[in-house]
Amino acid sequence: MSDRADSPTARDVLWRFGPMVYGPTVLFALGEGAVIPLIPVIAAQLGADVAIAALVASALVVGQLCGNIPAGWAVARIGERLTMAIAGVLSLAGVVGMALAPSLGIFAIAVFLIGFCAAAFGLARHSFMTTRVPLSFRARALSLLGGTFRLGMFVGPFVAAGLLALTGDEHAAIWFFGGCLVATVLLVLFGPDPEKQFVAPTSAPTRGGADTEDAVDTEDTGEPVTGSIPVRRRGTPGDGVGSGAGTGVIRTMWRHRRVLSTLGLAAASLSAVRSARQVVLPLWGVSIGLDAQTIALVVGISGAIDFALFYASGQVMDRFGRLWAALPAMILMGAGFVALAFTHDLPQAAMWFAMFAAVLGVGNGLSSGILLTLGADVAPKTDPAPFLGSWRTLTDGGGAVAPLLVSGIAAVASLSVATGVMGAIGLVGALAFVRWVPRYVPRVRP
Repeated sequence: MSDRADSPTARDVLWRFGPMVYGPTVLFALGEGAVIPLIPVIAAQLGADVAIAALVASALVVGQLCGNIPAGWAVARIGERLTMAIAGVLSLAGVVGMALAPSLGIFAIAVFLIGFCAAAFGLARHSFMTTRVPLSFRARALSLLGGTFRLGMFVGPFVAAGLLALTGDEHAAIWFFGGCLVATVLLVLFGPDPEKQFVAPTSAPTRGGADTEDAVDTEDTGEPVTGSIPVRRRGTPGDGVGSGAGTGVIRTMWRHRRVLSTLGLAAASLSAVRSARQVVLPLWGVSIGLDAQTIALVVGISGAIDFALFYASGQVMDRFGRLWAALPAMILMGAGFVALAFTHDLPQAAMWFAMFAAVLGVGNGLSSGILLTLGADVAPKTDPAPFLGSWRTLTDGGGAVAPLLVSGIAAVASLSVATGVMGAIGLVGALAFVRWVPRYVPRVRP
């Protein structure tokens, strides 16, 4: 039977334990958001030039990329709660390393360690939502999870600015991050355990099909059923399938290679376009001659639009289907980048810049929670963590490659060409979602 009958009760439990479910993410993201703008500044104080400072800042993203698969391994074996507690303690070590680093190398290692641990926080809650939240409420719950991360990243820089005004020392923001981590670990270890309050919902029945080995759950997502629906094969511990501590990460990647190489790459394209927005907009403002204050205002407004729409994305996905959020988001961002690429030398370039920055903000806001939701939709529900580690590695990889792609194309050709290429990637990604979302996330009517 459908999971809809269980949804109100599970939703009530989710709201009741909201601080325990979402609190660790908010605290971690708030501290991380306060530190991120200051990493290049502190790196420069330790002797880095502009290029090296940018490389040190990128260690955070590289650390998160490298941490996804080990985090999946840890969550599968010791559980979400203990994984987050250990990651919090290791992050504290990274904070101490950042604050007291005597050299640039130690500072870079500390930044990498924090990024590595950030992957554990993200994956632990992602896995928890996948196994506990009913399908009919999943997108909204995961959009809220994405929104809590965005909230921390949005508020964190303002906290850092306030601390700088009060103390005049960039290290104050690092110690603030340390305080957030202490509160996070205490909340995880001594607060009510949400894992014990949620019972995994009953999924809708699946239909048999033998054309793929990939496992998905069936749900009312709003997309038509096309082709056959894969069936999950439940295995015994140690064979790489099903539940238990024996599920192997590499074997899981191989077993789900088809969904990872199709829908996973489409998701990576969305992550790449999102990441490119953060790089292109400031560079574009500089390129057309705007001052720093105007650029910050335009980027800030775009970010505010993005943040305001995070829950709307979940509502759309739960009511109408995943494509109704993914497709408009990708088309808006892809078309926005392509259109922006033709405005660089126009007389009203600043006006076009502000307008398309807002368009990109709308598109990014509509995409909130999509990557989390699609990953949960196609993950094996008995033991999702190893698969989600692979899924998040793909999506984080897309986000990590995009700035390098923009930089390389801009160096060889121009920023306009680089912007247009990112727009083309967005539009191709939209077509990939049209092809693969109905394939792997089919609709089954109750």
